[in-house]
Amino acid sequence: MKTYNEIGVVDLFCGIGGLSYGMYKRGFNIIAGFDIDETCKYAYEKNNNASFFSQDVSTVTGEQIKKLFGESKIKVLAGCAPCQPFSSYAFKVKEKDSSKYNLLYQFGRLVEESEPDIITMENVSQILSFKQQPVINDFVKKLESLNYHVSFQIVYCPDYGIPQTRKRLVLLASRLGDIQLIKPTHNPENYITVKDVIGKLPAIKAGETSAKDPLHRARALSELNLRRIKATPYGGGWKDWPEDLQLECHKKASGKSFGAVYGRMKWEEPAPTMTTLCTGIGNGRFGHPEQDRAISLREAALFQTFPKKYSFFAPTENISLSNASRYIGNAVPPRLGIITAESIIKHLKKYKKI
Repeated sequence: MKTYNEIGVVDLFCGIGGLSYGMYKRGFNIIAGFDIDETCKYAYEKNNNASFFSQDVSTVTGEQIKKLFGESKIKVLAGCAPCQPFSSYAFKVKEKDSSKYNLLYQFGRLVEESEPDIITMENVSQILSFKQQPVINDFVKKLESLNYHVSFQIVYCPDYGIPQTRKRLVLLASRLGDIQLIKPTHNPENYITVKDVIGKLPAIKAGETSAKDPLHRARALSELNLRRIKATPYGGGWKDWPEDLQLECHKKASGKSFGAVYGRMKWEEPAPTMTTLCTGIGNGRFGHPEQDRAISLREAALFQTFPKKYSFFAPTENISLSNASRYIGNAVPPRLGIITAESIIKHLKKYKKI
């Protein structure tokens, strides 16, 4: 595959590097990533051949970013500001952390100070409905005031070959002219399904780890939760249980809206949206279609389109189930990074820059 070393990328809020990795696989030069979580350093640097800076983005300067871009012919500033304050869960529990949604304003500041050629930003679709502050509108206005052409849309991930029903807002902006996300690569006739992704993995039990793959590890279940998952039919959930297994909170009217928790996936459909809690059965429809357990770390990583060779932990490091779940759930699917890179390549070719 052709490389584009002249396209330099700096990734804000990079985590373990899902967005960067997608662009790296498409031949872009990933220069550096910034994230406040220092434990992401190994995975980011190992897989993206790039530098990692453990730094709060509010302390990052445009001068820093300009130096990192160096002589790059095309400078791309990428980022996925933490999405928790805009997520479905935050809307339900009225979680409002202004320090997190203000990070998008920091992104805007760094655009102004570092003057990249192209910007890409990804976030949850609910950011468009966020009433606490018009963050996305403010971000777009900021970019337009700096003479960027801006487009954004809600992406249904199965339309782009990502095997989960995640909806994300993807924004692209360029100083060269109009820039758009490429057209969908898939349709309902050929969506990638749960079976396509994990159907051939070896069976494991709750609390077990595969002898051949340390990431194919399932969270242990209490005796009660083991009874619950065994009582859950294919594609079903807690509403299918006998009353003695149901939680008191689900019997109340307020609990009826959480119908997907303790649910099993279906082989013939894409998986649900992966979250930081996706390896627990009580946090969504994260039960294996047939086996009596939640999905494993490996299964979650595959649903997020991380390849099996992606290295999440150093060889000498113990695999932390909670850390790995957080890394995987917070990540931008690498496949979405590839789609973003394809869109940038098409744009640059249109304006004869590559």
